[in-house]
Amino acid sequence: MRVNGGESVLVVSLTMKEKERIMVATYEDAGLLVQLLRLDAEMGVGDAMAEVFKESFDAENASMDDSNIRKILFFGEAVGALVKHNVLNRDLIRDVYWFDGLWSRVAPHALAARDEEDEPSLYENFESLVTKKED
Repeated sequence: MRVNGGESVLVVSLTMKEKERIMVATYEDAGLLVQLLRLDAEMGVGDAMAEVFKESFDAENASMDDSNIRKILFFGEAVGALVKHNVLNRDLIRDVYWFDGLWSRVAPHALAARDEEDEPSLYENFESLVTKKED
């Protein structure tokens, strides 16, 4: 506590983790969300999601060059990077997209690409949307 001209002023310093915990979605987050929804539409992510959620889709045996999987991996990685760098509120985007379900359908491809490229960070931002637990 500091004294400033006769008044007591409480100075609070928060760690990044504490800031994240109390961070709520802002109008900027909403604007970014609208832009992501536009990107989703332009890329055909909704159509890609429809394909990978079909009962006949086999996540383990789908072709490695499946364009639907590539679209979802790209989109999920881009969103995950925005969340990682605190540009986009995680709770807000997870209220709109079911990343847990998406990851379960494309994870075999993401993990195979990591192994093939020997790059453990490949698609880690997408994966963190699913595996990172809130404190």
